[in-house]
Amino acid sequence: MKKRIWTLLASYLTIAICIKGQITYPIVDTGVSDFYDNSSIISPPNTGETFYGQDATYSGNQPSYTNNGDGTVTDNVTGLMWQKNMGAKISYVDALIKADTMSLGDHNDWRIPTIKELYSLALFTGRCLGDQAVYKFIDTVYFDQPIGDVSLGEREIDAQVWSKTHYVDLIMTGDTAIFGYNFVDGRLKGYPKYSPTDGTPNTFYFRMVRGNTTYGVNDFTDNADGTITDNATGLMWQQSDDGNAYDWEDALAYAENLSLATYEDWRLPNAKELQSIVDYTRSPNTSSSPAIDPLFSCTPITDPNGNSGQYGYYWSSSPLQDGPEPYSDAVYFCFGKAQGQMELPPGSGNLQLLDVHGAGAQRNDPKTGDPNDFPDYFGPQGDIRYVFNFVRCVRDVDSTTSIKESDSKINFNLYPNPAKSSLTVEVSPDHAHELDKIEIRDLFGRQIKIVTDINSYQKDINISNLPNGSYLLSIYTVQGNFTKQFIVK
Repeated sequence: MKKRIWTLLASYLTIAICIKGQITYPIVDTGVSDFYDNSSIISPPNTGETFYGQDATYSGNQPSYTNNGDGTVTDNVTGLMWQKNMGAKISYVDALIKADTMSLGDHNDWRIPTIKELYSLALFTGRCLGDQAVYKFIDTVYFDQPIGDVSLGEREIDAQVWSKTHYVDLIMTGDTAIFGYNFVDGRLKGYPKYSPTDGTPNTFYFRMVRGNTTYGVNDFTDNADGTITDNATGLMWQQSDDGNAYDWEDALAYAENLSLATYEDWRLPNAKELQSIVDYTRSPNTSSSPAIDPLFSCTPITDPNGNSGQYGYYWSSSPLQDGPEPYSDAVYFCFGKAQGQMELPPGSGNLQLLDVHGAGAQRNDPKTGDPNDFPDYFGPQGDIRYVFNFVRCVRDVDSTTSIKESDSKINFNLYPNPAKSSLTVEVSPDHAHELDKIEIRDLFGRQIKIVTDINSYQKDINISNLPNGSYLLSIYTVQGNFTKQFIVK
């Protein structure tokens, strides 16, 4: 029965996306719950304190999955259905054939995911130690994620998963590239489609997907006030960065203190929110622009060799745990070239500055450092580390997408959360007389249940008929409407 319900829900997504105002591209939260300073885990900072506003400060659409028992897994937030086990590494051409001939779970509409679909599965609770796997960047309860085969000379992190999104430019010294995400080391980049040495097709993992074919498609509106709304995600964006580069702590503070277009609830976006506005059809060389919709603007910079046509990196609020000091770095996105300095040929002493990962790549920088020490170069591809990066702030358009708990004038509690058959809504006894009704909606804004017979500060609601997934519960009072998210498992 559960499988049938979610199959029906996935088919209804196509209808839902046609209705104006509904969220068709819900961003799945990163799963991060720990708080960090520049080098360690810390207790949760309060409003106005340093490091307030990082990833764990805000709770979005929490990851929620259903194992369908037939080799498929449904994402209850996005409506996408995924292949649980990817099988062996294969070439891109073989992956196309595999997708066309798959009948997993009695479905024949499987496809290679876009990089935005694939990135929806990323969890930034992962961790690696250089070439070694520690905690994977995906929910391993629901998904099988192998590591590299060291017996074949691979590194443990050599387990990248490809998308169907090709880089519109070339990487390195002229290689065709496909964007992929590494669920073992937490990075997104363009990988050569063919071996640079002999031209044979490279092989990677592919996790096939089906359902919600418009997931990852933006719907931007220029609000003519310095902001851009993405109607598909329910997020509002700062149209232009302020032209200044910040370390991570100052980037958080800038975002939290921004007042723009009458709004004061701006924040630094998490990694998955920031990736949602990358435009993978653009690049500096092919469109003479950053990899973002032309409604936005990015501050141009010169690269370390003094060349124009480059754009700075943009901080996210998300951590990236790697190495012996795992709490020192945070995630950024490249809307310009993801450059690195490499010695080519090796041992020649000839250093070349190249686009090594592609515009739209996600990497990580130290959160702070001496400005005189940067930019520098790090890693096997000589990634440029700027450390002082740009900021593009975000906010929720309204309370139906992601809720900033501290904004409520009336504090209310939901428990248990996740819930199974019953959910209790509780307000302060002083506010019980102000409650008018309680409404439950799905993440697409559709009303699921409404409760009006409220005669106490506590109300038990029967949710035994709700399929597993994420929902929004709103209380309606004389002071306004207040919303929180809960999960049914």
